[in-house]
Amino acid sequence: MEQMKAMTVRVSADQAAELEAVAQVEGAPVSEEIRKAIAAHIEAKMRDKEFQERLRASLQRNEAILKKLAQ
Repeated sequence: MEQMKAMTVRVSADQAAELEAVAQVEGAPVSEEIRKAIAAHIEAKMRDKEFQERLRASLQRNEAILKKLAQ
């Protein structure tokens, strides 16, 4: 089984009520519905070309910094 990490997320009262309703209708724990939403968000980012460009630029910046620090 995949290792889990606990996180705290603050949502509005309306979002909490809506999320609880979705989970109840789906017969799933709220935490599972949150995990599914996060997975869908990450998948969307992986297909987003603009995000991928920003990600590559960030990797290049960080690589340059790390190389400088390693000298």
